[in-house]
Amino acid sequence: MEEKTIRYSNDALTVLWRPERCIHSAVCIKGLPSVFDVRRKKWIEVDAATPAEIMAQIDKCPSQALAYEKK
Repeated sequence: MEEKTIRYSNDALTVLWRPERCIHSAVCIKGLPSVFDVRRKKWIEVDAATPAEIMAQIDKCPSQALAYEKK
């Protein structure tokens, strides 16, 4: 069975979220709350920071539930 992956994109970057891997450490939320906000229906807002800021924060995800693809 293929792992569920949800994608959030803009012209420069696609953020991939694999919910089954998420351990809810909140590293993303604490580090970049303008992008990662679970109170929003679309909880990842790719346009709320620069691609470099988003990629740096995703690199800190301990479970690797978050990943990215540069366009």
